[in-house]
Amino acid sequence: MDIATVLGIFSAFGLVFVAIFMGGGIKLFIDLPSLMIVAGGTLGATMINYPLSEILGVFRVVKNAFFTSNIQNEWLIRIFVGFANRVRREGLLSLDGELSGIKDEFLKKGIQLSIDGLEPQEIKNILETEIDFIRSRHSLGAEIFVTMGTYAPALGMIGTLIGLIQMLQSMDDPGKIGPSMSVALVTTFYGSIMANIICLPIAGKLRTRSKEEILSKEMMIQGVISLSNGDNPRILEERLKVFVPGGRR
Repeated sequence: MDIATVLGIFSAFGLVFVAIFMGGGIKLFIDLPSLMIVAGGTLGATMINYPLSEILGVFRVVKNAFFTSNIQNEWLIRIFVGFANRVRREGLLSLDGELSGIKDEFLKKGIQLSIDGLEPQEIKNILETEIDFIRSRHSLGAEIFVTMGTYAPALGMIGTLIGLIQMLQSMDDPGKIGPSMSVALVTTFYGSIMANIICLPIAGKLRTRSKEEILSKEMMIQGVISLSNGDNPRILEERLKVFVPGGRR
């Protein structure tokens, strides 16, 4: 569980709700037509912009903003140093028995390619191509949320225009002016909340998660290439430490 994401959501919404209650109560900010305009309109506009399969797929990506499964780089260093020591004693084929204990498919694939005897440069090319596709998939998820964060305020403005038109048409009936003005203002409020507390922050967290995962996978490539070349474990360790921030080395 990513504590920062959870705390951020609770603090953002919590402070907004506290301010609302201090100013007169939550009922003033509940309006079903406004919610339909913003939420439904944003989803509909996003579906026009992207294929349905990509929109459905992005909801599976959302969990990355709340849960992190990235491998710690310090752990990777220990794993690769242990592998390097074993390779120097027993050869690359000795790692075949370790594959079943490796949960990360990317790392498992890299070590399998090394065991199969592929040239280091060929291994690097294969794994870097896979990283390119991973980066592309991740960027699509963040892009969709940025798009939703762009549409939500715009739909809020559309709702404001609808409310103002309704208000102007009922100027002769003072009893209808209030509800129409409520739609006009609350819709803009919903659009801003959806964009700035939900969509855009999630897009930013997905980008961060993607960078962390790509960094770990680039580190794996360096480790696998070092194993294929039979590098000294100490040299391999120093090479991989480059990927760890100085304060954590």
